[in-house]
Amino acid sequence: MTIFVENETDYVFPFDPEKVAGQVVLEVLEEESCPYETEVNILITDNEGIRLYNREYRNIDRETDVLSFPNVPFEAPADFNAAEQYEADCFQPDSGELILGDIILSRDRILEQAESFGHSIRREFAFLVAHSMLHLCGYDHMEPQEAAVMEEKQNHVLDVLGITRDITD
Repeated sequence: MTIFVENETDYVFPFDPEKVAGQVVLEVLEEESCPYETEVNILITDNEGIRLYNREYRNIDRETDVLSFPNVPFEAPADFNAAEQYEADCFQPDSGELILGDIILSRDRILEQAESFGHSIRREFAFLVAHSMLHLCGYDHMEPQEAAVMEEKQNHVLDVLGITRDITD
């Protein structure tokens, strides 16, 4: 598994973002029975940066907490067979890893939401990575049933990792 984490802000998180992201990514992939080694790219930016990405790629001119750009055209959530149909586009030629996609996080929203929800910055960061990873695995939350599935899966991943709302680290 390869995870590239780039923090283009000057903020120093009170934990290792690459380590936490790696734990979350690995747990999601295990829970979703991903049969491949994977590559995931994570960019940490500020509100203005994520607003620019949101405007450029989604035509929505406002900031958000996380953006997910899946690379695999899933026909059903976590049906990794779709990757094989688009092998040239989905696998890294050098490593053979499945390129799941890109995640963009807003540092500002991570800090704001952690304070607002009364939990740690680490928990908010991990939650957003888990949420985005589920998008990269083909899940969505446009319908209430889909949202309930994602919420259950996100919470399960964080519980398994011991990253709960009452942890203040």
